Amino acid sequence: MDLHCSPEDDAFRAEARAWLAAHVPRTPLPSLETREGFAAHRAWEAELRADRWSAVSWPKEYGGRGVDLFRWLIFEEEYWAADAPGRVAQNGISLLAPTLFGHGSEEQRARVLPPMASGETVWAQAWSEPEAGSDLAALRSRADRTAGGWLLTGRKTWSSRAAFADRAFGIFRTDPGAGAPHRGLTYLMFDLSAPGVTVRPIGRLDGKPAFAELSLDRVFVPDEDVIGEPGQGWRIAMSATGNERGLTLRSPGRFLAAAERLVREWRAGPAPQGPVDGTALRDPVDGTAALRDPVDGTAALRERVDGTAALRERVDGTALRERVADAVIGARAYQLFTSAAASRLAAGEAIGAEASLNKVFWSEYDIALHETALDLLGEEAEFADTAWAEGHLFALAGPVYAGTNEIQRDIIAERLLGLPKGRR
Repeated sequence: MDLHCSPEDDAFRAEARAWLAAHVPRTPLPSLETREGFAAHRAWEAELRADRWSAVSWPKEYGGRGVDLFRWLIFEEEYWAADAPGRVAQNGISLLAPTLFGHGSEEQRARVLPPMASGETVWAQAWSEPEAGSDLAALRSRADRTAGGWLLTGRKTWSSRAAFADRAFGIFRTDPGAGAPHRGLTYLMFDLSAPGVTVRPIGRLDGKPAFAELSLDRVFVPDEDVIGEPGQGWRIAMSATGNERGLTLRSPGRFLAAAERLVREWRAGPAPQGPVDGTALRDPVDGTAALRDPVDGTAALRERVDGTAALRERVDGTALRERVADAVIGARAYQLFTSAAASRLAAGEAIGAEASLNKVFWSEYDIALHETALDLLGEEAEFADTAWAEGHLFALAGPVYAGTNEIQRDIIAERLLGLPKGRR
C-alpha cells in the first residue's frame, strides 16, 4: 500500500479544496431530515453536479470526473474538512449507482444516473420489512408478473430518505416456489409517487422523519426498471451490501473531519458543566502539561472545591481527554484501513466478508465519537439543536442498518475466523 500522493493527486486535492472554499454555504443548511432542508440539500447537489463534483468517480459521460478510488477518497477528505453539507443523494450515489454499474443496462445508466447526480431524483432504500431486517431473505413483499411489467404488493419499513424522496429501490419476491428463501427475488426500482404507494414518515427521537414506512398496493413497475435478470435479486443485493458496509457509505474523510472538530471543541472550551471540568487538561495529544505539578494544580482547584472533588474532576477530565485522543486515533486507523482496502480493489481483488469488519468499526466508532462530543459539551448538549446532537441520533442507527452488528459479528466469526456456526 503506497500512502504517497503523486503530483497529480496533489493538484486534484488543491482543485477540490479551492472549489469547496468558494462554494460551500457560509450558513449551514437546515437539517436534510426536514422538508425545507431536503429541498436546500437537493439544490446543493445540483451545484455540485454543475462542476462535476457530485460523483467524481463516475465516468464523464454520466456527469463524473472519471477519477479512481484513491482520488475519490481525497475528495471525500476535502469535502468533509470544508464542513460541506450532508449528501441527500447518498443512497443513490453510494448504493444504487454501483449496482447499476455492475448489473444494470446501458439504457438504465443513461436514464437514471444523470438526474441522480444533480439531485433532480433522490432515491430511498426500500429493503427492510417488518419481519425482514438483517434476515433480508425472509422478505414477503412480492412482485407479480403483469403485462409489460410487475405489480408490487407489501410493506417496506425504515426506508431511509423515503419521507421526501422521489424514487426507491429494493428487492421483491417474484417466485415464491423457488425453494430457498434467497432464491426467486428480483431487484426493482419504483416511483414513490406512483398509484398504490403510501408513504408514512417515521420520526427519530427528535421527531425529524429520517425514515418512512412504504405500503405498496399493486404498484406497477415497467420491465425497464428491473435491474439484472428476474430471480437474481439476491446476488445483486449482496453486491450492494458490500458497498453499504464497506468504503462508499462511510468514507474516512467524514470521520477525520469530525475528529478534528472534536479536538477544536476540546481546546476551545468553555469547560463542560457538571462533574467534568477539564479546563486544565485540554491537550488531547500531549495532555501531560496539566499534570506536571499535581500539588499546585490541586491547590488551585481547592479555592472552589474540596480536595476530593478536585481529584474526581482530574480523573474525569483525564478520561475525557483520552476519549478525544481515541477519536483521533480511530479516525486515522480507519483511514489506513480503507486505504488498504482501496489498494486491494485497485489490484482487482474482492473485499467480501471483510466488509463486515469495516461496518462494525465505523458504526461503533461513530457513536463513541459523538458521545464524547456530547459529554464534552455538557449535560444539555443532547437536547440542543446542533450538528453534534443530530449526528448522534443518526449514529445510533449505525449498528442496526446495513445489517445489524450482531449479524456482522457472526459473519466475521464464521467466514473470516473459521469458527463454527452459532446456535440460532
